[in-house]
Amino acid sequence: MNIILIGPPGVGKGTQAKFLVEHFNIPQISTGDMLRENVMRGTELGKKAKDSMDSGHLVSDDVILGMMQVRLMNNDCTRGYILDGFPRTIPQAEGLDDLLNGLNQEIDTVLILELDTSMIVDRLSSRRSCRNCGQVYNLLFDPPDSEGKCNSCNGELYQRDDDLPETIIKRMGVYAEQTKPLIEFYSKQGKTKSVNASGTIDEVWQKIHAAL
Repeated sequence: MNIILIGPPGVGKGTQAKFLVEHFNIPQISTGDMLRENVMRGTELGKKAKDSMDSGHLVSDDVILGMMQVRLMNNDCTRGYILDGFPRTIPQAEGLDDLLNGLNQEIDTVLILELDTSMIVDRLSSRRSCRNCGQVYNLLFDPPDSEGKCNSCNGELYQRDDDLPETIIKRMGVYAEQTKPLIEFYSKQGKTKSVNASGTIDEVWQKIHAAL
């Protein structure tokens, strides 16, 4: 099962990806992890990526796709994989299609997790982080034992700028702008499946399981 996972910030992609990994026994592949690994190992592609990052430029699609090709040829991908955070643009999606054609593979499902913006704002704006150890809490689902204090180190909890409602709404706007063309691209291929991500973690997983 080859899956692309799409969803806005705060929709629960990370949590549900873990269920997918365990259920299908396939790896979750993120471009961020690939970049860090290649740079750390000093591969040719990693050197090209580092040169781009050091000069303040985005890593080119060719470099990302080259890393993706190497990664998808690993033995742990023979049963399938979950692509998280890639592709992000139409050129990347087209490049991925060409790459997979060369490997005699294809994407089976583009899984889209959806949630009302108001619910996402409520979820993310309820996050609090410890200034001391970095532990993250959610006042809705996982509140600290003592208000404003970390359970682990008793440090002060605060709200990050990223979790302010106005910032979240801006991030949602960027997501919609970047992702809508991608959803349309895969919809034309008949590969998209949308899941309403409201409800408990287990309820959302059951919806995903039924959709797949």
